[in-house]
Amino acid sequence: MKNPLIVLTGPTAVGKTALSLSLAKAVNGEIISADSMQIYKYMDIGSAKIRPSEMQGIRHYLVDELLPDEEFHIVRFQEMAKTAMQEIYSRGRIPILTGGTGFYIQAITRDIDFTEGEQNTAFRRKMEALAKEKGTEYLHSLLAEVDPKSAEDIHSNNVKRIIRALEFYEENHFPISAHNEAEKQKESPYNLAYFVLNCPRSILYERIDRRVDEMMKEGLLDEVRTLRSMGFHRKMVSMQGLGYKEILAYLDGEYSLEEAVRVLKRDTRHFAKRQLTWFRREKDALWIEKEAYGYDDAKILRAMEKICRERKILQE
Repeated sequence: MKNPLIVLTGPTAVGKTALSLSLAKAVNGEIISADSMQIYKYMDIGSAKIRPSEMQGIRHYLVDELLPDEEFHIVRFQEMAKTAMQEIYSRGRIPILTGGTGFYIQAITRDIDFTEGEQNTAFRRKMEALAKEKGTEYLHSLLAEVDPKSAEDIHSNNVKRIIRALEFYEENHFPISAHNEAEKQKESPYNLAYFVLNCPRSILYERIDRRVDEMMKEGLLDEVRTLRSMGFHRKMVSMQGLGYKEILAYLDGEYSLEEAVRVLKRDTRHFAKRQLTWFRREKDALWIEKEAYGYDDAKILRAMEKICRERKILQE
C-alpha cells in the first residue's frame, strides 16, 4: 500500500491558503509548505506567509524554520519535507503539500534523486569567478552549449541553478535536464491527488495587483528595512525573492517607491505565468478551475474530497 499524499498548488495569489485549511480539516491532514520563501523567519509580508493566528489549529511544517542567511535549496527542501511527512504519517494523518514552487513539489511526488555526482567545489568556485568576470549571460551561454534544455528552463539571472547544471555536466558528462527528465518519468511512490487551483488570467492578475497593494499597506517596506538593518542583504538568495529585491532596489535609490511597486506587480504576474507553464507539464495534475465552481470554495472542497475518496486516499 502506497502512503497517501495530497498536493494543492497553483499560481501565486489564486487562493490556495484558505482552501488548504478547509482541506486539512476535511481529510485529517497537516500542511507542508512547498514554498521557497515561507521557510524564512522575519520574511512574513512579502512571502504572504500564513500567520499562526490564521492556522486554525492545523499544524504547518517548513514555515518559519530558517534564518534568511541560511542556505535553502531543493535537496534541503526534499530532506525536510520527507522528515515532516514521516512525522505526519506516524500520527495517522495525511500530508498536504501546499505552495507554488513546482520543482519542489515534483521533487517529492516523483521522489527525484539529486544525489548523482559529488559536489565539485573547485569547479563551482571557478564558475562563480567567471560569472563575476564575464557576467551571468556568458555563463548562461556556456550552459546553452552543453544543455540547451536547461538553458531554456533556467533564467539567465539564476546563477546558482546555472552553475549547478554546469557542475552536473562536468561531473557526469551528460545534461542534468536528461537526468531530471528520466526521474520525472518515474511513477509516484505515493497514492497521489495532485490538485492545481486556477482561475482566468485576468482575474488572477487583478488578485496579484491587489495582493501587492495589501502587502504595502501591511508594512512590506518596514519589513524589508528591518531585514536590512539585521544584516540581511541583496546577495542572499532569500533577499532575491519577489517583494524583497524590488523594495531593496528602492531603498538603494534605484527606483522610486511607485516604480518598485509597479515592477513587483509586473514580475509577480510573470512568475504566475511561469508557474502555470510548469504545472501544465505535470502529468498527474488535476486542474480545479475556480470559475467552473462559481468561485465557491465549499463546492471546490467537495469535488476534491470526492476525488480523494475515489483514489482511496480518504476512506468512505
